Amino acid sequence: MMCWKMRMTQYRLMVYWWAEKTRSFPMATNRAIILAAGSSERLGMHKALVEVGGMTLIELVGEKLQQANLKVTIVTRRSLEESIRTLLPEAEIVVNPNPEMGRTGTVQCGIHAVGVGPVLIVPVDRPGFSDSTLTSLLAASTTTCPASGGRGGHPLLLSEEDASRILEVAPSVPLRDLIEPVRIEVLDPHLHLNVDKTSDLVALEDAFAELR
Repeated sequence: MMCWKMRMTQYRLMVYWWAEKTRSFPMATNRAIILAAGSSERLGMHKALVEVGGMTLIELVGEKLQQANLKVTIVTRRSLEESIRTLLPEAEIVVNPNPEMGRTGTVQCGIHAVGVGPVLIVPVDRPGFSDSTLTSLLAASTTTCPASGGRGGHPLLLSEEDASRILEVAPSVPLRDLIEPVRIEVLDPHLHLNVDKTSDLVALEDAFAELR
């Protein structure tokens, strides 16, 4: 326990140093795309509308990004458009007409909406990133993702070059076949939280206080 506390203290000091170091530099982007067009078959309900701590998952993720002064575009499916618009009226809502084609197609819809350039890609079902991780990603100059325990996580900061490359492929091509993100090691305890099935809802509820 003491070792973990020391690591967390060192991490907070490192984050503070990094934030001060990058304070005078412009962010890589002020645009974020939330991916919320999946079918949610294993969960049995639309992930964006999952409720936790008195709010929906799309509100949790969207408000965190807006508090970081990011302009938020949400790509979703037609059946969720009005519900999400009501929950996050300041966000731009884009409908993916063919969400069954896969996540890359949803990313393509978002890039078409915001224009080709650096952009933060945020799956609605991966809310476990911290504010400090967000700050580090927004200071990156190339395609970058957070990592913990040897595994990459989300969000993903896309470079302009990779955003352009994604538009050139079929919507069914997996993103992992198109890009190789630089990984930055973080200590976010909930980085790999993935709201994918009903058993994940307990983990989401337990983590909620630390995700706000």
